[in-house]
Amino acid sequence: MEMTSRERMLVAMRNQKPDRVPVAPDISNMVPCRLTGKPFWDIYYKRQPPLWKAYIDAVRYYGMDGWSVDVGIRFNADNGVWWESKVLSQAADRMEVLYICHTPEGDLDFTQVFYPADPPTITRKWIKNMDEDFRKIKYMFPPNFKSYDDSEYKEILAYAGDDSLFNGVVEPPGFQHLFGIVIDGGLEEVTYQYYDNRDMILEICDMKARHELKKLEIMLDKGYEAILLGASGSITLQSPEIWDELALPFYKTATRMCREAGAVSGVHSCGKERHLLLRCFEETDLDYANPLEIPPMGDCTLADMKAAVGSKIALMGNVHTVEVMLLGTPDLVRLESLRAIRDAGQGGGFILSTGDQPGRDTPDENIRMMVETAREFGGYELDLDRIETEIAVLETRLRT
Repeated sequence: MEMTSRERMLVAMRNQKPDRVPVAPDISNMVPCRLTGKPFWDIYYKRQPPLWKAYIDAVRYYGMDGWSVDVGIRFNADNGVWWESKVLSQAADRMEVLYICHTPEGDLDFTQVFYPADPPTITRKWIKNMDEDFRKIKYMFPPNFKSYDDSEYKEILAYAGDDSLFNGVVEPPGFQHLFGIVIDGGLEEVTYQYYDNRDMILEICDMKARHELKKLEIMLDKGYEAILLGASGSITLQSPEIWDELALPFYKTATRMCREAGAVSGVHSCGKERHLLLRCFEETDLDYANPLEIPPMGDCTLADMKAAVGSKIALMGNVHTVEVMLLGTPDLVRLESLRAIRDAGQGGGFILSTGDQPGRDTPDENIRMMVETAREFGGYELDLDRIETEIAVLETRLRT
């Protein structure tokens, strides 16, 4: 029987065999914003519509299998903290917003710049001076919550129906998070702080882990079917050894919690990902991984990763977002999609997708071609002879 998109994604993520290969190009941000026809700051800043709604609309527009990601729950720690925001400047091409967190021990703030046709960028981060700001940072990672509001989670589920599988997001500790919003001054400053103020960095990471695991506990109690560890750039922004120290213990605990609750656990880590997956294969209960980017921006090929971890971890990826999806022809998209299905789709446990985040101007016909190819050639059992024949035809056509 034909499965719904939600069912198809869940089965594949559990490393099993659905009715066909799910197809979910990773259009989580830019493409859905473009399809709204609105300035991007309407979605990211004003939430009109919220990004999750724009994404689900895009899923239906392309006829793909949905892979929604959000926290879904708004948590209230009631720890004496209150927030305010100020628009510092606005022009035709940018809007700069200052967010201030008033804590009982002083203020922390960060600055974010919003654009009309690109995702926002955080330009100033919480900690500007470690000695002065360290005592305040504990308020950003409360270990417990007095209350929470899950109304948006219910709204997302109702809006998505069976068209999209919803993944609640938690963030592992590590350089990717310290660099993303915690420590001002770029990756160089994060690295200096790791060596110069090691005890403080370890304490921040411990606070972050406890905070995120408490959020995870609540999500699982609310019945979340899938959890995504959002860890963009993990092995690109820190050495494998530092990742082992700061992040791997969190992965062990979080994936075990998901397994015990019957929820699927996954990881998104763009850039290099091979080390992360090998360690997760050996030491965690991780169920699936994306985007498995190819060299030079990553270090994964599907055939290699299927052989290395595919007996335990489902794979989601990894058609090149620039050379193929943005700049390529529909024939090239079809060719690379077929190669991906051939290399990782046998036996199930595979979701056809892109590398990290196709560009804003990715042609609709290329996204539709990926979807069409999975539907035409992805039915189980895979007809490998038919796939190889079509690959040969496309290779010849593209050479001429």
